[in-house]
Order: sequence, then structure tokens, then C-alpha cells
Amino acid sequence: MTELMAGPFGTLIFFVPVIILFYFMLIRPQQKAMKAHQALVAGLKRGDTVVLSNGMIGKVTRVEADQAMVEIAQGVNVAVVKQMITQVRDRTAVAANDTKTIAKS
Repeated sequence: MTELMAGPFGTLIFFVPVIILFYFMLIRPQQKAMKAHQALVAGLKRGDTVVLSNGMIGKVTRVEADQAMVEIAQGVNVAVVKQMITQVRDRTAVAANDTKTIAKS
């Protein structure tokens, strides 16, 4: 048995499981996350509340090919690269900067 491990195939027998483990533990989950992020960016539409990579939260006002216009405060729009959008929040959530008065009767 030790003669088998000492030859050139012994090294191969050791590295093949390590490479397979490396693939299933690191590469495959990263590919799945990348595909999910691409689908998130592709499905971006006007009115979505998004979280940017720097932590800012805003509402999408315009979507272009590789950029999106995001309103981060009332009347303040910034152009961001769509890849920098990390999360799309629930569309029904109301942004904190929306100041709507409720008529009391």
C-alpha cells in the first residue's frame, strides 16, 4: 500500500480529492452567487428600492443598459453602475425620505 502512495500516482490520488473539494466548497457557490446577482441586476425596474454596495438605500428612477438612476434623497438622483446594486428590497416598503402628510379629520 505504501508503494502505491510513493509513486507518481500517489500524488495524483492525493490532489484529485483536494481539487474536487475545492470546486464544491469554493468555486461552485461563487458561480451560483454570481448568477443570482446577474439575475437581480437584469430584473431591475423603476420603482424598486435598492441597497448599493456602499450601504446607501434608494429608489430606482431610471434604468439604462449598464447604469441606473437612484434617488437617495428627495430630489437627489445619482447615476450608479448596476453591478454595484447588492440587494433589491420589497417594492412596497416606503423610503424614509418620503414626506407625506396625512390629513386628519
